[in-house]
Amino acid sequence: MNALSETLDQLFSKGKGILAADESPESADKRLKKYGEKPGALTRWQFRELFLETPGMERYVSGVILHEETLFQTADSDVSFSKSLRARGIIPGIKVDQGTEPFIDHEGEVITNGLVGLSERLQKYHVKHEAQFTKWRAVLAIQGDHLPTASAIVENATRLAAYACEVQRTGMIPILEPEVLIDGTHSRMRCRQVMETVLSTVVRKLEEQCADPSMVIIKTSMAMSGKDSKKKDTPEEVAEDTVGALLSSVPKEIGGVVFLSGGQTPEQSIENLRAISKLAKEKNAPWPLTFSFARTFQEEALQIWKGEEANTGPAREAFLSRLKQASEALG
Repeated sequence: MNALSETLDQLFSKGKGILAADESPESADKRLKKYGEKPGALTRWQFRELFLETPGMERYVSGVILHEETLFQTADSDVSFSKSLRARGIIPGIKVDQGTEPFIDHEGEVITNGLVGLSERLQKYHVKHEAQFTKWRAVLAIQGDHLPTASAIVENATRLAAYACEVQRTGMIPILEPEVLIDGTHSRMRCRQVMETVLSTVVRKLEEQCADPSMVIIKTSMAMSGKDSKKKDTPEEVAEDTVGALLSSVPKEIGGVVFLSGGQTPEQSIENLRAISKLAKEKNAPWPLTFSFARTFQEEALQIWKGEEANTGPAREAFLSRLKQASEALG
């Protein structure tokens, strides 16, 4: 078994998933401020340590997606976060895209940057900091029948595939995250249709650029009605359309599928994950499935913590409780 296969197998260890801790400094500051904490480099470091140094996290977490700022930092023990994670059997990964910019002549759509200089950055992350997997996020919004456009889908898929090839050449596993946003008034069926189109296009671009699909992880949204549609989907409905979209557009050769929570409440994302996992098993889905959540695990803990050292213990207990619930939802 080669190194990539070993990494893939470990990321999909039974009952474990991937913690997304890759918020940019700007996004982390915004979240800290929301919970009454003072934004800034020090508080961001405390925020990262609150979660990454939680004892027992390794029972439920196989890998962590880090931001570059965190990959370069050390924990309170003066050991790098990545080294601390590896010591507990958790694989460190790294977000490598460089955010979005408006897609010229396509109002309301964005494309993701980061291909320029990617090869050099990947070498640094992998060789110097021992990251073993990576993530690149594309963002696709639904508006009526006109968004996303075919051009935006193709451009983002092309960049995702180019990124995947570079990552595999460096010796790491790429996670491709074509996120279909749940903002808006669209129906769940419309979301499913967009997901199928986006995922099929990504797979086609992977084939065109000669990436090895067996060493690729797809990070996908769940098929849901838009948040402004006033339609509350049941977990069973979400599972039916999510699993259906995946089975119709993701070939069996793909290494694995992980789910993002994308604006759902912690309870909603975990219950939807439970229903998806159950249905995928019933339908003999050909790829391993797990979670790759961020806010689902962080929200309650941050409400408790409030930046106070005295609240660290209870905040970590809440964090572990959510992780345990997600692990159990996998079945």
